[in-house]
Amino acid sequence: LMNQKIKVIGVEPEGAACMKASLEAGKVVTLDGVNTIADGTAVKTPGSKIFPYIKENLDDIITVPDEDLIVSFLDMVENHKMIVENSGLLTVAALKQLDCKGKKVVAILSGGNMDVITMSSVVQQGLIMRDRIFTVSVLLPDKPGELSRVAAVIAEQSGNVIKLEHNQFVSTNRNAAVELRITLEAFGTDHKNEILDALNKGGYRPKIVRTSV
Repeated sequence: LMNQKIKVIGVEPEGAACMKASLEAGKVVTLDGVNTIADGTAVKTPGSKIFPYIKENLDDIITVPDEDLIVSFLDMVENHKMIVENSGLLTVAALKQLDCKGKKVVAILSGGNMDVITMSSVVQQGLIMRDRIFTVSVLLPDKPGELSRVAAVIAEQSGNVIKLEHNQFVSTNRNAAVELRITLEAFGTDHKNEILDALNKGGYRPKIVRTSV
């Protein structure tokens, strides 16, 4: 490098960290397998020709879990109106692991090769991870008006219902209890907790369940 004061940090997905493993071994190694949504960097073996240059010029290498990639993708779409594929987002996702205060940091973004279905899935998972979408299960008597009462509690907290599932077979006595699974939109964790508190105060004893949208 021309300027020796500049530090170069490599980033790999946690589930395909072949370069990190090779640097630690001092030679090119092959992983047993890879598992990451960053398909552009999902390789078992780093390039043998590039490895000596990486070994000589890289100051450090860090790995990023898929969960951080999902949140970074959502940030780029919402806040910067940019579509960047998961492998191209590695540098941005890695920033949370670095002390950037008072430093000039350049995160290189590259690539937008992502199909619409994958994009939709990543956005949904990002919303779920940030408590912007969540699902609760409540038990209530199978009587007229019960659904509207639950909906009123949620509406008072400005929650937005996007999906309902009604299970009448949770109990042999339908008058005693049926299960209602409600998938909601919220503004974030604080708003989610406000909705849960309101449901608790209403006597519904909500339980968080896996969200499927």
